[in-house]
Amino acid sequence: MKSDDTKNTSPSDASVASRRGFLGVAAVGLAGILIAPGVRLIEIAQAASEPRAPSPGASSKVRWGMLIDSGKCTAGCNDCVTACNTENGLSGGTLPTDSQWIRKIEIKQIRSGETQSLPMMCQHCAEPPCVDVCPTGASFKRADGIVLVDKHICIGCRYCMMACPYKARSFVHSPQTNQNPDVPRGMGTVEACTLCVHRVDRGEQPACVSACAKAGHEAIVFGDLNDPSSEISKRVALYPSRQMRENLDLDTGVRYLGV
Repeated sequence: MKSDDTKNTSPSDASVASRRGFLGVAAVGLAGILIAPGVRLIEIAQAASEPRAPSPGASSKVRWGMLIDSGKCTAGCNDCVTACNTENGLSGGTLPTDSQWIRKIEIKQIRSGETQSLPMMCQHCAEPPCVDVCPTGASFKRADGIVLVDKHICIGCRYCMMACPYKARSFVHSPQTNQNPDVPRGMGTVEACTLCVHRVDRGEQPACVSACAKAGHEAIVFGDLNDPSSEISKRVALYPSRQMRENLDLDTGVRYLGV
């Protein structure tokens, strides 16, 4: 009886090896797609628990901060807000979903009824809640106290936005174009005031500080809180300043006079 070549013919060893190799590669690729996010989060979370090496230009000897004089900050003035938007390529909060790194707020004294207008931004806490809750390590604090977001590993979970007691962080909802090369932004990530870190590392003042001084208000002083000879340290030592929500013991880098 004639044998059935179709049924009895075995594939060559090379063919089997080829198919196995293909399936192996496919399986590895699929596994990478399925488990890579989880593995990456674990790896980054572990790395985030380890001390970060100081970024170029950052030194633990320095603690950058701002001192805002409420007596010199007037209602209706938005020079600092405009300067921030221009410097960092922001739209200015024209839509509810637009990013706004600095905004003017009005506070009212309950007893006297007196109102004050103040700029509010990331307070650059020494103990930042946004860093504590970030699952990937994207939110971090530099050695010099500036709190930043690493856009490369931010997954847009927005835990940091919920943790921030100052509502200082924004989520980027749309694609970004015509960006300032010094201020990278990206859809699907969280962002906030960086104290114009790109300017600070060049030895310059943050844009809001320069704009306030140029307009003649001089309501914002920027400098090293760790340096007793700096202007900001002298004023903090001479005049009573306050931290916003100081009961939280976050040791903010932004202080206010006359509040």
